[in-house]
Amino acid sequence: MKADYELLKLYAMKTIYYLFILYLVSMITTTGYATNKDQKMLIVYYSWSEGKNTETLAKYIQEQTGADLFRIEAVKPYPLDYNACVKAAKEDIEAGKKPAIKQHVSNIDQYDIIFVGTPNWWSTMAPPVLTFLSDCDLSGKTIIPFNTHGGGGAAHCFTDMEKVQPEAKFLKGLAVRGHKPQADIEASIRSGNSVDKWLKELGIITK
Repeated sequence: MKADYELLKLYAMKTIYYLFILYLVSMITTTGYATNKDQKMLIVYYSWSEGKNTETLAKYIQEQTGADLFRIEAVKPYPLDYNACVKAAKEDIEAGKKPAIKQHVSNIDQYDIIFVGTPNWWSTMAPPVLTFLSDCDLSGKTIIPFNTHGGGGAAHCFTDMEKVQPEAKFLKGLAVRGHKPQADIEASIRSGNSVDKWLKELGIITK
């Protein structure tokens, strides 16, 4: 009788365990997000101008994750002329300049996972992104970097971010090549599935 009781007890415990696993799976499948539902996500990005490559990528990530979105804007915008922008960016980067930005995320403490996006400028992050990272303490938070580029990949963008926030946990970043005309990058993102694959590898989304 005692042996039968122990077998029934073991069976009941296994049943409870399997039901719990099924519950977790159903929660992930329903939401599409693999992260804990209590974890808040934020996407912070700088884009040369509205609607450009990095903004397009940031908004696609938001579409897939449901994260909040924050655009970094410099008080003094970089020139819209490409060559003038390249020149100004080079000067700021070589000088280690941290240009003033219009706003900061006032409630950043509430976020657990923060995506940080930038264009690749001279093999590193755009100076306004450096300003943002230098002005806040992200210790203990999870940072997921991403960037757009014209052929240089991520270069030092992600490693330079880590130097500014050494106490944060960095996950694998993603570099996406930009396109002209602008509509092409969105088509590339949606057809190539590289962003979705990256988010699934990180456990951010499941479908």
